[in-house]
Amino acid sequence: MNAKIQRDTREQEGQRGEKGKQKKHPSLSGVLMRDLIMNITATSSGHKLQNGEYRKHPVEPKWRCPHNFEMEELSMPHFSMEYLTPRRLNNDRVVLQLHGGGYIGPMKNIYRTFATYYSRALRGGRVLTIDYRVAPEHPFPAALEDARAAYEWLLTQYPAKKIILAGDSAGGGLAMALVHNLKDQGKPLPAAIVAMSPWTDMTAGGESYETNYEKDPLFGRTEDSMLFNRDYVGSQDPKNPYISPLFGDFTGFPPMLIQVGSHEMLLSDSLLVAKKARKAGVRVRCTVYEGMFHVFQMAKGAIPESRQAWNEVWTLLEPGRRL
Repeated sequence: MNAKIQRDTREQEGQRGEKGKQKKHPSLSGVLMRDLIMNITATSSGHKLQNGEYRKHPVEPKWRCPHNFEMEELSMPHFSMEYLTPRRLNNDRVVLQLHGGGYIGPMKNIYRTFATYYSRALRGGRVLTIDYRVAPEHPFPAALEDARAAYEWLLTQYPAKKIILAGDSAGGGLAMALVHNLKDQGKPLPAAIVAMSPWTDMTAGGESYETNYEKDPLFGRTEDSMLFNRDYVGSQDPKNPYISPLFGDFTGFPPMLIQVGSHEMLLSDSLLVAKKARKAGVRVRCTVYEGMFHVFQMAKGAIPESRQAWNEVWTLLEPGRRL
């Protein structure tokens, strides 16, 4: 990692504990989970987690919507959407969630659970999660077109200033790509972006692709992974900002919350976007969680870092608070 970026990250935006003091070491449970993931991906079957084979056709039990929420399934011309509404609707804002999965994996139960977390972060707001088309059957620009269609659908019900984009991994990159596209078309932009471990550079050009190559428990130690296969790009230029938002102009972007683990190969994707967006005058909060792995927020309450990350989201999305 670039020394200046590393210093800025640690001193200005490092992970902070419950009392606001910077936390320099990962939790024991976080390390154990990180090591467990590394041990799994070191096996031949675990390698399918790295290259995305397990993501393409996930086998999951039917998700049960919590009793204090209602889920409505909606059909669009090329994809489906799930609209989560709390039984006590206390907020007039909405989250548009763009799920991760390397642009090759469909909607999964974890994102339905994420939707309930985002709704609680709004203290009772709606969340729209879309099951956008994925590669290799549907390469770029399919996911972007679906994300834009969902956003425009929300604009028929909400003003842009009431819409928050949220996404992890590919979904975080897609959220930023969508804003680049909306800005270029002169469309109203959302109020904010929440991006967890966003994939913003499909050229794999960041320094952390090398410095964290051996550390990353999910994608490290192999080039036969989603980070290098990049089925979504197809025959297009990976530096297209609608594919790799890092290469776009962030002038006029809404405020962004970015969370990333220090052991990720995608660490540079977050740090470089944050740096570039700030130079363009964008308000950015980029939190690096020490020792953490890709989208560690999926651990939910199992490790302190995940709890802290979700608390950060809940705090910053609190009604009336500026990011």
